[in-house]
Amino acid sequence: MEFPTEIILRSVAVYLFLLIAIRFFGKKEFSQLTIIDLVFILLISNSVQNAMVGSNTSLVGGLIAAASLFVTNYLLKIILYKDRRISKLLQGNPVMLIHQGIILEEHLKKEHITIEELELAAREHGVPSLKEVNLAVLEIDGSISILSESYQKHSKRKRRVQKAMLSTN
Repeated sequence: MEFPTEIILRSVAVYLFLLIAIRFFGKKEFSQLTIIDLVFILLISNSVQNAMVGSNTSLVGGLIAAASLFVTNYLLKIILYKDRRISKLLQGNPVMLIHQGIILEEHLKKEHITIEELELAAREHGVPSLKEVNLAVLEIDGSISILSESYQKHSKRKRRVQKAMLSTN
């Protein structure tokens, strides 16, 4: 039977390995889970289970592994919050994909994003054409943010209405 410290160390090692592997293979992969991603996650979790708990299949062993993962995750979030360099290293930086209607092809290639995925993101933001996109950014969480002229007009109109409401009070 495995000692609790061995289960803790194994669990932390697996956590860190998976974190680095996901970072290496790209943030885009987990922005919107497809069925392929779901199967992948299920298989990965099954494949690393024994690496964490070894031969200990007891309830206590599983709880120790789970608690280790929760604590590691909590501590890592604190570290990422406090140290911008480590945060950049583990999470990366946002990447501009479109600027003033111009598609930045090199950035798309680097991030393995297709025009179809970019068009999908634009449509999800209510923008019918990539030419109307002022700014598209692949965020560190893998999502694509879109700002367009129509959004800016809507925001200006909204600010004018808010300002008018405040001046009447």
